[in-house]
Amino acid sequence: MSSSHQPRSLTRVAVDAQTLADLYAAPTALRVVNVWDAVSARVVSQLPGTRAIATAGHGIAASHGYADGEQIPLDTMIAAIARIASATDLPVSADLDGGFGDAGETVRRAIGAGASGANIEDQMRPLDESVAVMRAAMAAGEREGVSFVLNARTDALVKGGDRPREIAIADAIERGRAYLDVGATCVFVPGVLDADDTRALVDGIGERKISVIGLPGALTAAEYEALGVARVSYGPMPQNVALTALKRLGESLLADGVIPADTEALNNF
Repeated sequence: MSSSHQPRSLTRVAVDAQTLADLYAAPTALRVVNVWDAVSARVVSQLPGTRAIATAGHGIAASHGYADGEQIPLDTMIAAIARIASATDLPVSADLDGGFGDAGETVRRAIGAGASGANIEDQMRPLDESVAVMRAAMAAGEREGVSFVLNARTDALVKGGDRPREIAIADAIERGRAYLDVGATCVFVPGVLDADDTRALVDGIGERKISVIGLPGALTAAEYEALGVARVSYGPMPQNVALTALKRLGESLLADGVIPADTEALNNF
């Protein structure tokens, strides 16, 4: 675990990017417990099964008092990513929302903060515009000398309106293939995916080319892995679980409870 809190060099970020790409391609799905600040990154990094760190854009925004959806200033988001990267020795994949209006410049700054990969949303822009966003992100990595690991997110399911499910799945496949064609490593398709949905996406986009989110009601990570999924993340849910625990503790303490005896000192740097 890093204790120097020094920025990562471009050489280090490039090495991290190769490590991260190898994790996506491995037969075992990459499981990432999303973090939102330095201390959550430190705690998750110390877990034996953690192989990479992924930030949660919603979680970072909430921790700074902003709503999700690029309401947080980019400078604040980049600074948070830098603090997270300084708290771990593992590769960092950052949630960059929709690119903050200039995906190339945002990726350049994220690389400077220590990120070797990112999620970028298509936000259901027209396909040609979405492809241009993903292409700009990859080009920024090339200019920095980093084979940036783009987990290109399509909102075809979560922002697809009332379209029939099979139409939304077909749209996700078309968009996902287009993003892979411009260099994305993986395609993130958020939503609660059952086995049939997952199988269709893997068949349409590729084995170990799909990233999913483990929401309540979703399959287990092991089930997704068996279907050919590359990555399972959890978005803002780990922060929600942590805040729920804080709420329950607060209720107990205000009712004359005590701090549980098995509480660990996890916030010591």
